[in-house]
Amino acid sequence: MAYLLISCHFQISCSKYVSTRQLFIFFQQFIVCVILIIRTYALYNRSKRLIIWLTIVLVVLAAGASAGSFGQYARNITSSPGFGCFETYTAKASDRLGLAWLAILAFELLIFVLTVYRTCKSRGLPRLRQVTKRNILDVMFHDGAMYFAAMTVCNIPNITMYYSGSGVVRGSLGLATFTSCMSVTLISRLMLNLHKSLDSGIFSVPVQEHDYRLAVLTTRINL
Repeated sequence: MAYLLISCHFQISCSKYVSTRQLFIFFQQFIVCVILIIRTYALYNRSKRLIIWLTIVLVVLAAGASAGSFGQYARNITSSPGFGCFETYTAKASDRLGLAWLAILAFELLIFVLTVYRTCKSRGLPRLRQVTKRNILDVMFHDGAMYFAAMTVCNIPNITMYYSGSGVVRGSLGLATFTSCMSVTLISRLMLNLHKSLDSGIFSVPVQEHDYRLAVLTTRINL
């Protein structure tokens, strides 16, 4: 009897864990896509038309991804006290989850194409060389290319597992968590590198002692 109670409690905990895990992955990817939109918006000189269209695309893809991730589909959660939770999906459910990751990959491809188009239109195709600190277009192009290449390498095996893997591989042993963590890590690196290329570092102010015409904010207190 005690074993059944423990097993039931563990089953409920596993179900909550799986739902929370999927929710975190969804919000992680949504935030990453928002940051990509902001970068592209800045690259296109704050084009309102562009940000409206990208926002519409993001909302549509997010709605489809949420339906595939949180909709009513067949999945089995096997819990083994002392060993962990094992999640498996049916072929239909796995196809819907794979479609959500395909939507993310398509959105990243769209951002990459827009970045390449803007860079080529402004400066021509940048050479594969070390970028200078003041060349923001080269920095954004090279960082964007590296991000898209790395995420494509991570996403293709992840999507392939959803469509051709076995039940356990499609569920608990899939690459969704790894792919999501890589996406967050790389987008953070992109933003830090952009800040470093334009300034001396985080929370720093460029100092130019030879230029006395710079405006300086000071505070004076009269007692």
